Amino acid sequence: MWLLVAIAAQFVNGSSAVIDKLLLRKSYPNPVGYTFWLGVLGIFSLVFLPFGFRMLNFSEAGVAMLAGVFFILAMLFYFYALFYGEASNSVILIGAVSPIFTFFFSSWILGIELTGHQLIGFSILILGGIILFFVEKKGLRSKIAIFALLSALAFGLSNTLTKSVFEFSNFATGFIWIKFAGLIAVLSFLLFPALRGKIFNPEGRDEFHNKWAYFLNRGYAGAGSVLVYYALLLGLPPLVDSTYNLKYIFIFLGGWLILHERFRGWVLVGKITALAVISFGVLWLAAGEYYKSDAWASVRWASDADRQIIWGVTFSQKFSEMLGLDWRENYDAILNDLKPKRIRLIAYWDKIEPEKGKFYFNDFDYQMNEAERVGVRVVLAVGQKLPRWPECHVPDWAKSDQDLLQYVEAVVNRYKNHPALIYWQVENEPFLPFGECPVLDKELLDKEIALVKSFDPEHPVLITDSGEVGRWYSAVRVGDVFGTTMYRRVYNDFFGFIDYHLPPEFFRVKEKIIRRLTDEYDKKFIVIELAAEPWLPKQLYETGVEDQFKNFDLDFFKNTVDYAKAANFGEYYLWGAEWWFWLKVKHNMPEFWDFAKIIF
Repeated sequence: MWLLVAIAAQFVNGSSAVIDKLLLRKSYPNPVGYTFWLGVLGIFSLVFLPFGFRMLNFSEAGVAMLAGVFFILAMLFYFYALFYGEASNSVILIGAVSPIFTFFFSSWILGIELTGHQLIGFSILILGGIILFFVEKKGLRSKIAIFALLSALAFGLSNTLTKSVFEFSNFATGFIWIKFAGLIAVLSFLLFPALRGKIFNPEGRDEFHNKWAYFLNRGYAGAGSVLVYYALLLGLPPLVDSTYNLKYIFIFLGGWLILHERFRGWVLVGKITALAVISFGVLWLAAGEYYKSDAWASVRWASDADRQIIWGVTFSQKFSEMLGLDWRENYDAILNDLKPKRIRLIAYWDKIEPEKGKFYFNDFDYQMNEAERVGVRVVLAVGQKLPRWPECHVPDWAKSDQDLLQYVEAVVNRYKNHPALIYWQVENEPFLPFGECPVLDKELLDKEIALVKSFDPEHPVLITDSGEVGRWYSAVRVGDVFGTTMYRRVYNDFFGFIDYHLPPEFFRVKEKIIRRLTDEYDKKFIVIELAAEPWLPKQLYETGVEDQFKNFDLDFFKNTVDYAKAANFGEYYLWGAEWWFWLKVKHNMPEFWDFAKIIF
């Protein structure tokens, strides 16, 4: 709620600034006079008198008075910064720095801390303000910078103290006390003849095209001020203050559409970049706040304490053979020693149909039947793009889409009534360009899914996507069940080793956003591939154990499992069972295998 109020406040402030540009011939030529009359307008805070106003005790009133005085000081320094320099320079510097001061004082005085998503959103908004400042920076003299920084500091103190006031009073009480403190502060200007002269006999008259329109606009801007204070009541001061930079989006749009201002070259690029960053920061905060709100009550996860986790694994006959293992011994050990509840098996096309029209099901029959014997349910992956490098496992003879569809039909008809089957997985991460595979043919994928459903309407179709870089949207739309991967450390030929420093909440937020976008609140989301083996430049059977452990040791395995649990899914399929067995039987290192037994 606070974010919506803050956005509305910055819209009013931004549009009011555009109107000022229409009315003012010279920007703020009289800092003392402008501050005085702005403070006097605080008397209109009395309109909130019927809405629960009460008297404050001495200490409470002292805090409210300080909040109001620091606000007046902030505005005085603000107008002086505008007086001595170009408006764009000083205003943007204040917008970039003020939230930082607010963050510091809120933490120091009130003990306020920002959570993960809040700190990220705050940082993004500050970055947008900094970019905008460097785009606008031209002729920023030290005097202007000093006034701008003093204004930012005073705003930080005022925002923090205002939040403190709202913690012991309602909105009407706090707002009236703060504004009357500002009124008293500006009335004190009248005690000094020099200041009194600047107020009543200013230099440089005829500042306005339309004085009445200007004062009406001040009333409009006052509504923006009220909204800012209400946002401070509802939210955290650093976050509310960081939305200050959002008003530049409205100023930019208003200048473009109403004032016909035009920018070119790097200035235009810089402004668009800054505004894009600011917009992203607001969207990031909105997503995080919405995720925390009661609006998601219908799709909240059960807590760790009251949810049951189903643990499974993926088994690849091909990869087991590549590691030099007896694949049947490897598979039997997984079923009988690890004892997972679920297993993902892969019907490689080039193994099932090595020659056109000649199907070889013996090995896969063995895998399915052994799973049934021990009561393990099977996710059966079918298609041309399937798990394990090079991802696409197409026989050399295959030339047409019809060849693929005939193989899929044969596999579905053979296993659709198998007691162990729980899901069909059609293709592997079909919407993610990866592996030695052709570009996705969406029409062909739709045909595969329709084919599976036509021959087996009973079992759900699982569609998968990358957890960290996949969009999820398309996969969720076309499947009955959605499966994400979960990798914390990967290798890329261009960037090298990459650690995804993403909190577990990343997956929760992403899931809820996608559910909202697709309107799929009841669809099952699972982790189909939880990485539990190293990802190296070469295949594991081409590298030494020492290099493997540098990338993925036992502690990282344990940490990965804890991380996955914190992501709060209900079903996980570990990736790496062939490697654990290889370590155990080929290198006498059973630690990974033994830890996996504990998980299951």
